[in-house]
Amino acid sequence: MNKDLEKIIFDEKQIDNIISNVSSKINNDYKDKEPLFIGLLKGAIPFMTDLVKKINLKCFVDYIKVSSYNGSESTGNININGHIPDVKDKDIIIIDDILDTGLTLLNLKTLFENNGAKSIKIAILLDKKDGRKYNIEADYIGSICPNEFIVGYGLDYNDKYRNLPYIAILKREVYCK
Repeated sequence: MNKDLEKIIFDEKQIDNIISNVSSKINNDYKDKEPLFIGLLKGAIPFMTDLVKKINLKCFVDYIKVSSYNGSESTGNININGHIPDVKDKDIIIIDDILDTGLTLLNLKTLFENNGAKSIKIAILLDKKDGRKYNIEADYIGSICPNEFIVGYGLDYNDKYRNLPYIAILKREVYCK
């Protein structure tokens, strides 16, 4: 195990099972629709890639680059960098790696509502309920995660650790220097 990690909390098999459960629910709920999946860059890339492989629907895929963190702390603001997908009259499923404070997802949901989305749902790999500061919940939740700083499978600390095939708790001394 990487020397910066305290312990693995979700291994590759567990992540695959989580994604299978989420995709099954989406396939059922959207069987007569053609949803637009919008992944939040960069963290949602692994989750979204594996999720859409298990979607048995006609669908569309797009991304939006959003940030609200600086290192291990939320900035309290979101920044949208570049392209904003056209959501008018579309069934939107926002894909993110983790729902923590809720700031990013609440702001994006509001933006997409204001831009005329037909419907908006949120699918997340992990829900960190103890970190919530804003009133928003996901419609599709992979798993609840502990109130720890976690990395891997898209989740990062200063853009590191995203490439890990599992999700682990980062040692406190790494991010509290």
